[in-house]
Amino acid sequence: MIDLKQLRENPEHFQARLKSRGTFDLSPILELDQNQRDLEVRRSALQARSNEIGKLVGQRMKAGAKPDDAEVQTLREEGNQVKAQLSELEPQERELKAQLEALLLTIPNLPSDSTPIGKDEEDNVELKRWGDDYLPQHADILPHWEIGEKLGIFNFERSTRIAQSRFVTLIGAGAALERALIQFMLDRQIEAGYTEILPPFLVNTASLTASGQLPKFAEESFKCDRDDLWLTPTAEVPITSLHRDEILSAEELPKHYCAYTPCFRREAGSYGRDTRGLIRLHQFNKVELYKFVHPDTSEAEHQTLLQDAEAILQALKLPYRVIELCTGDLGFASTKTYDLEVWLPSSGKYREISSCSNCRDFQARRGNIRFKEAGKKGTQFVHTLNGSGLAVGRTMAAILENYQQPDGTVQIPEVLQPYFKGRKTL
Repeated sequence: MIDLKQLRENPEHFQARLKSRGTFDLSPILELDQNQRDLEVRRSALQARSNEIGKLVGQRMKAGAKPDDAEVQTLREEGNQVKAQLSELEPQERELKAQLEALLLTIPNLPSDSTPIGKDEEDNVELKRWGDDYLPQHADILPHWEIGEKLGIFNFERSTRIAQSRFVTLIGAGAALERALIQFMLDRQIEAGYTEILPPFLVNTASLTASGQLPKFAEESFKCDRDDLWLTPTAEVPITSLHRDEILSAEELPKHYCAYTPCFRREAGSYGRDTRGLIRLHQFNKVELYKFVHPDTSEAEHQTLLQDAEAILQALKLPYRVIELCTGDLGFASTKTYDLEVWLPSSGKYREISSCSNCRDFQARRGNIRFKEAGKKGTQFVHTLNGSGLAVGRTMAAILENYQQPDGTVQIPEVLQPYFKGRKTL
């Protein structure tokens, strides 16, 4: 959530920064804010007068005046009028505050000053490529969904029978590969200093709101209608709320967490894209990296987060590139994002496998997550960062294509072989 106080003080700056993300009109927010503050001034004045009248009546009675004295009666009549006005203003003020809060929740984070200006993904900036030496050298590589079904390690048709389209059932070595990838990713990130979290897979509305998923992405989410619970779209959601409404000590920062969860998304805006394979499913597994950090270390922590995600691709020897997203392609809660895109040789394209984002204090404001430094007055909002480390299904797709052999088998990456008790091929 953007800082309303800063918005009041410098609306031109906010409007200019948001313009680089698209069209966002801040005037309704500023108007509501002014109306609410005007109302607050009137209410405060009336409340002060009500208190003053109470004191005057008390003084008159203490001085010997009788309840039916004209002066006491006049004061009480005025007091009743003031209370009547207050009873009208207070709900109006609450309604304006609610409207203001609702509008603020729809405004995305401001892009950082260093984020490239652009309209959409065409304006993203490629920063580097890694792994050219590991690019497959033979032709006729089958798409991952074809080689996977030939090997009998997953099935989409039977999944439609069980659920609907955009689900997959992993079988035998496919299930083992998914499990091995999850364990490998967690093992590596724990070695890198992250604390493993296994959060609830159902989250409440407050958790989705704190992370920035609601209200914007309600259509993308699966909701349990009888409860205030939703299937989590990413472990970013429950981990954000791990410290919601808390005040941490500065000595506790940074906090680095990693978490495996299944993730659930409707893919409502995909419009027929990636209807085959593991790239865009309603249910997929992911290992998430998440940081709560001091604002002073935020940018440096972003770089190490990116490196920790890259380390998984490098260990698996999967070619990838790093993209810096432009302002028009940023996620809702992000101020700066690096995407990792893995090479899929069957299509000759790099495809996103991780987004590493710095949200600064945007999520912390929504979730009221603060910290206090010893010897200093007041509190500050923490900065939060998140990134996939990695999306497991997409990693499997990349392995099936990049490690595919001319004879139709698929090599198991060397770092995963211990999880297969030495088995080397699928």
